[in-house]
Amino acid sequence: MAGGIDIFSDDQDYDRMEMLKAFDEIEAGVKGLMDSGLSKIPNIFLRPSEELCEKLSHKKAQIQVPVIDLTNVQKLDRRKQVVEEVRIALETWGFFQVVNHGIPLTVLDGMIEGVRQFNDQDVKEKKSIIRGI
Repeated sequence: MAGGIDIFSDDQDYDRMEMLKAFDEIEAGVKGLMDSGLSKIPNIFLRPSEELCEKLSHKKAQIQVPVIDLTNVQKLDRRKQVVEEVRIALETWGFFQVVNHGIPLTVLDGMIEGVRQFNDQDVKEKKSIIRGI
C-alpha cells in the first residue's frame, strides 16, 4: 500500500493514474514488488487482450526499432544528420539502437553487469544511491 491505495487490488474500477502514482511513491520498482513476495501481477500492469490485439494488429508489419549509425559522426554534415535521426526516433518511438559507436564490448558488458548488481540490491540501498545522485 502507498498513500492509502492498495496497488494489488482486484477492483476492476480502479483509477489507473492514482494507482501508478501510488506505485511510484513506494519507490521499489518492479524488482521491489517481486522481492516483496508478489504472487499476482497488479492490475496497473495488465492490459485487456482485446485492447492489445487491436493496437498491435495494424502495426505488426511496421515494428522496427530505429537504428542510429554513428559512422563518420565527427563530420559536420553527418553529425547534423545523426542529430535529426535521433530527434525523429525519440519523437516517434522514445528510444533507438546505436551502432558503430566504437564502445568496446567489454565496457558494454561491464555496464550491463553494473545495472544487474544495482537492481539486485536491497530497496533501501538503491534508494540511498538514487538520492545521492
